[in-house]
Amino acid sequence: MRRNGKKYKTSYKEFVFKSFQEKVGFQFSNEALLQQAFTHSSYVNEHRRKPYEDNERLEFLGDAVLELTVSQYLFQKYATMTEGELTKLRAAIVCEPSLVGFANDLDFGELILLGKGEEMTGGRSRPALLADVFEAFVGALYLDQGLEAVVKFLERTVFPKINDGAFSHVMDYKSQLQELIQRDGAGALEYKILQEKGPAHNREFISVVCLNGNELGKGSGRSKKEAEQHAAEQALKKLKEQQ
Repeated sequence: MRRNGKKYKTSYKEFVFKSFQEKVGFQFSNEALLQQAFTHSSYVNEHRRKPYEDNERLEFLGDAVLELTVSQYLFQKYATMTEGELTKLRAAIVCEPSLVGFANDLDFGELILLGKGEEMTGGRSRPALLADVFEAFVGALYLDQGLEAVVKFLERTVFPKINDGAFSHVMDYKSQLQELIQRDGAGALEYKILQEKGPAHNREFISVVCLNGNELGKGSGRSKKEAEQHAAEQALKKLKEQQ
């Protein structure tokens, strides 16, 4: 293994993976799975005489496990979200840029086993490669310790970012408001249509959103849904100004 122009023995590699396990709080029963999760195909191609296996199959498994665990979390957390809204939010969480961010938070790039050519061309920081490694690690953790361990890992690395609003930009105003209220435990939201006016072909609705009976925002629109969105938008602005 070559790091910063120096060659290290296998013992250094073992030390790095041991330190990593201490960092993430999981001790693998099968450490070969852990090493495989960080083994790029370019490394395998340069070490054909040794029984190395790349992480592509683990990546495939980890992708499915990640979608399942994130889906379950979102389903339980956002009881009022529609199927379409949940799908959009999940897509933002498991997309490549997000996975790269999760991987960088844990310095995954330092552990990847690369071939010399891939190393020289910046593979250690390549977004697609880092995203693949994160999925492969999830797959390896699932095989070694089961779904519960994966959930615990995500509770430390991914779910807090969801709770902190890192993905609120892909949520509509009603969902963002619901997230904010749930996070602060402030109470229950209620939407009401105050008025309908205009002819049938040019209808206008006026909606208000209340928190524990107190008005937070008011909005209008050509449909009830649009009016509620504008009411939630005004409520969000009001709450952010108060912070």
